[in-house]
Amino acid sequence: MAVLLLLVAVVVALPILAIVAAVLQWDALSTQLLREMAETVLPQYAGTTVVLCLAVAVGTGALGAATACAVALFDFKGRRTFEWALLLPLAMPAYVVAYAYTDFLQYSGPAQTAIRAAFSIEGRVFPEVRSVGGAAVVFIFTLYPYVYLLARAALTQRAAHLMEAARLMGAPLRRRILVIALPLARPAIAAGIALALMETLADYGVSSYFGIQTFTAGIYKAWLVLDSPIAAAQLATLLLVLVAGLLQMERHARRKLRFASSRGARANSAEAKPIVLRCHQAWTAQALCVLPVLLGFVLPVLCMLRPLLLAWGQADTPLPWSGFVGWSLNSLKLAAITAALTTALALALAFTVRRRPTRLTRGVVQMTSMGYAVPGAVIVVGLLIPVGWLQAAQPGWGVGNWISTTVLGITWAYMVRFSAVALQSVQSGYSQVPISMDDTARTLGVGGWGLWWRIHRPLLQRSTVVAALLVFVDVMKELPATLVLRPFDHDTLAVVAYQLARDERLGEAALPALALVLVGLIPVVLLSRALNKKA
Repeated sequence: MAVLLLLVAVVVALPILAIVAAVLQWDALSTQLLREMAETVLPQYAGTTVVLCLAVAVGTGALGAATACAVALFDFKGRRTFEWALLLPLAMPAYVVAYAYTDFLQYSGPAQTAIRAAFSIEGRVFPEVRSVGGAAVVFIFTLYPYVYLLARAALTQRAAHLMEAARLMGAPLRRRILVIALPLARPAIAAGIALALMETLADYGVSSYFGIQTFTAGIYKAWLVLDSPIAAAQLATLLLVLVAGLLQMERHARRKLRFASSRGARANSAEAKPIVLRCHQAWTAQALCVLPVLLGFVLPVLCMLRPLLLAWGQADTPLPWSGFVGWSLNSLKLAAITAALTTALALALAFTVRRRPTRLTRGVVQMTSMGYAVPGAVIVVGLLIPVGWLQAAQPGWGVGNWISTTVLGITWAYMVRFSAVALQSVQSGYSQVPISMDDTARTLGVGGWGLWWRIHRPLLQRSTVVAALLVFVDVMKELPATLVLRPFDHDTLAVVAYQLARDERLGEAALPALALVLVGLIPVVLLSRALNKKA
């Protein structure tokens, strides 16, 4: 078992280790290329990435915290609906939102055309959508639920009770929110912002479609356009440093969340009811909650339906129904294979840690969980670099034929990327199975893997299904690694939606894009049901 765990750790850590090793292998070509990039495009990569991250951090933090305070601390008409509706933008891949708003708000789009015709205006009405500002808006309205979820959980547990105590002491509402509620939720807000920033750094679809120069786009250009894996690895190392900092920030914030989990506080908070809002205060809270749902989910769906319906009614632009079936089958096959393998790996690792919680087993689990924070572009570079080394050392082995553009290679990349998702769900299920059940089973002669099969497996059925579904949905929406590693003639819904949108064929891209949105609703429904049960 120790040998197996070490092998798993090596496989999962291989992309990171390969990138670190590639940085040490300087050659004349990569040195010259990096020098030229540092003099030309590298400052732009850094500046664009920093500006984008700052805008996303401020936007998601403000919007997520405001909506969390509204539904956790106040009572108004529609509050119960907004509790789950605010999660709907999680179902929208950011690149799908980018396609929708570009088609609707660009110069020749229906919005500007209608305004120019109605008011006799010439020229551009709205700013250019394909810009850093447009990308920031897309990320803010698709990623704020990370902050909303964590902040809402922190505020629900203790804020209502403490705010009630402050009210009895004469503190006005503004002071109660600024001095009590927001400081209580500060660690949760910081953790949510860190998660949103990691998603922003990992994005390729939005930055590529909008034509903005971020680090992720630079990694792909260094690898695919400039044909320099060493330069791509060095750029990926800089991105890894940023991700490592965000991971440390998120873990530090989560450690501080412990102060909000007191049982007594939860019991007392049940006695403190949310503040009832009326008239203009209730309207303000409703508008605050409607805005992100409208801009992050409803309008993008309607914007994608418009070109789909237009293409449906035009004989010269038929919808690709035959191709859609093939793309869907490819996506379903890759997602099902990855979900099965990743969930099995998560069950084995979680069971091993439960039986032998040593430093080795915990380290392997932590290393396996690290892949989710690594951008897909970095994973691709980390997988293909050692393949190139082995191919150069042993040309007769044909290693590249086994990994590059094969189902094996892309499944490996998916497992590195999404093993943490399955592990989190399985470990959450194990936290509800008391250790005393294991001791009782051993007393009755049930041990080893028989303990898992006869005792743990029935109790973990729900967690196992949730883990498989979450990985399944994530694989369906994954774009960067799929673009590079997919087999030939094996396009998926995400890849086809990106390629059609890049070619300005939004009517055809709408069909796979909306299919991805429907699949993305699965984890939103599961998450909403779980939150309602806890409430």
